[in-house]
Amino acid sequence: MPSIHRRGFLQLAGGTAGLCLAWPHTAVAQDSFPTKPLTLIVPYPAGGASDVSARIFAASITQSLNQQVVVENLGGGTGLIGANKLLSSPADGYTFFHGSANEVFLAPLLNPAARYKPQDFMLAAPTGEATLVLLVKHDLPARSIDELLQVAKSRKDKPLTYASVGIDSLYHLMGDALALQTGTQLLHVPYKGGAPALQDVAGGQVDFAILPYQASFEGMQEQGRLRILTSFSKTLPKTLAHIPLISSSKLVPDFEYTIGGGYFVRRGTPAARVQALRKAVGEALAKPEIRGKLEQEGRNVAQPIADQAQADRVFDQQLDRVARLVKTVGRPVNG
Repeated sequence: MPSIHRRGFLQLAGGTAGLCLAWPHTAVAQDSFPTKPLTLIVPYPAGGASDVSARIFAASITQSLNQQVVVENLGGGTGLIGANKLLSSPADGYTFFHGSANEVFLAPLLNPAARYKPQDFMLAAPTGEATLVLLVKHDLPARSIDELLQVAKSRKDKPLTYASVGIDSLYHLMGDALALQTGTQLLHVPYKGGAPALQDVAGGQVDFAILPYQASFEGMQEQGRLRILTSFSKTLPKTLAHIPLISSSKLVPDFEYTIGGGYFVRRGTPAARVQALRKAVGEALAKPEIRGKLEQEGRNVAQPIADQAQADRVFDQQLDRVARLVKTVGRPVNG
């Protein structure tokens, strides 16, 4: 893992690449689960990166479990509304969560309105990392992140505005850290999710955004509605090879960052049901066509994991790194 500027960020999904590919040969405990449709909560509006990824998985999980997986979008509160819906549902495996550090870790650490803690969740299966990119509106006079920062420094009376999926999201913290590191002023504009944030960049209402990459960005760029200036990654899926790496910047070459994601359940869900979900997610991750779709959407896709012990290690690694990240950028922590 590369060293990152002391005011920068640490990658979250470390540890997934080397996880075991084999499934245990022991049978799942005798349980008829599932006997009815399942609900997959996406804590952002339809059309965003999380929603697109969740629907790719939902189709495969439906086949594996032989029950319909219904995607329910609940945007708002930087994922808080969706997280609360999961945690207020029975811990029976029929409701699960398309989650990331934003909702599972940062919201309870930073948002006083969050009445839960990260340990109320249990990670069933990590799915990989999303590529984060910086987009600008079409008429902003910047063709690189360095040019963007130069423009920002010249706007002393009217700071550039940037969109994210919500207050104290990772992307919000990234914007703050970028401003702090470069001595610029940037004004954060929170949205309920990536889709509305993207629309306002494309419409020129905000100057730029830090968002997870989506294939739809390419069409908007070709139409002249926005420009992709950089990714915050050290490496990219082959389909994203045309996007500049942050390492090409002269001003912030070490400002590297990605975000890990996975499927979570409410803690206390029966182990056999969690294992059934983990197996279904693993079967999706093993399909070349699923991996191809996810890579087109900018994902560095994880390998399937075998058991809860491995999932718990990833969970603990992510929580530790987020806690250190929050301390680095000086945010007060709940409790």
